[in-house]
Amino acid sequence: MKVISVEAIPYAIPYRKPLRFASGEVSVAEHVLVRVHTDEGVVGVADAPPRPFTYGETQASIVAAVRDLFASQVVGTRLLEREVIGTRLARTVANPAAKSAVDMAVWDALGRTLDTSVTDLLGGYTDRMRVSHMLGFDEPAAMVAEAERIRDTYGITTFKVKVGRHPYRLDTAVVRALREGLGPDAELYVDGNRGWSASEAARALHEMADLDLLFAEELCPADDVLGRRWLVEQCSVPFIADESAVTPADVTRELLAGAATAVSIKTARTGFTQSQRVHHLAEGLGVEVVMGNQIDGQLGTVATVAFGAAYRLTATRAGELSNFLDMSDDLLTEPLTIHGGHLAVRSGPGLGVEIDEAKLARYRTDH
Repeated sequence: MKVISVEAIPYAIPYRKPLRFASGEVSVAEHVLVRVHTDEGVVGVADAPPRPFTYGETQASIVAAVRDLFASQVVGTRLLEREVIGTRLARTVANPAAKSAVDMAVWDALGRTLDTSVTDLLGGYTDRMRVSHMLGFDEPAAMVAEAERIRDTYGITTFKVKVGRHPYRLDTAVVRALREGLGPDAELYVDGNRGWSASEAARALHEMADLDLLFAEELCPADDVLGRRWLVEQCSVPFIADESAVTPADVTRELLAGAATAVSIKTARTGFTQSQRVHHLAEGLGVEVVMGNQIDGQLGTVATVAFGAAYRLTATRAGELSNFLDMSDDLLTEPLTIHGGHLAVRSGPGLGVEIDEAKLARYRTDH
């Protein structure tokens, strides 16, 4: 059960349409497939999605970090030495997606070796999650039409709405149109990606006070320390820390500072090991948790649902598990399917997936 090599393979798959939000835009999934090989012939896999506008990582930096820094730290360790691996990776600051992919690939390899799913290794609470769909910037009618299509096709009734534009009424008009179009039973929450000031966010929340929002997420920058605290104090719904809570220490600071009252867990940035720590911290402090989306493809989505289904707290709310629907293709031999608003944990050991080698050869960019 020892690691003998680690691969980092860059690839690019276009989206059918770009996802636009306050801090950036994504039109191509320029991700990195990470593979961990063991001395027993087992290969664990994970996906690393670079988000330079959020964490500073690029596809090239992830490949370099995995190949030049992390591989040598992981080779020779046993799959059960996840704490040793994490400690060694922590010697390098930042690089959350690169570290997380290595961590998740180790967990996948461990599950495959033990013939046990990652969900069961983590906690085994349930075998599926409700799905939330993320809606990027567009005109109100177009966003309502997309939400209705997603609801009617996949049974999804929870929607995360990207906001943070100027003037803010562009977005409050969208949320109002969604509420009117989808009716009172749909769950709606907003994500500003730090696009507004605290005062703009407060005015926007006031205008949306009658729309029965589920959450508000990162409406203004966490660096606006006093403004953020002032905003959260008057927010009538749980305020989610996302980009501002990359590590368990960040989560602690945001919650204890009064800058957030809920947490988004993204396995793409905290892997499985650090995500466990964030989950246990949130559970101990009594705050709500949402499983977030790093604009993941199918492999990243598999990891998210594997973790989210492992615990009662993370399985309580719908997880952001559907953005792979907007990709033009993917790498898995058996594509994911959403039925009745739910996504099931893949059966089989580890993450329960296999990579289509022909598609990987077609889309990899390091030839």
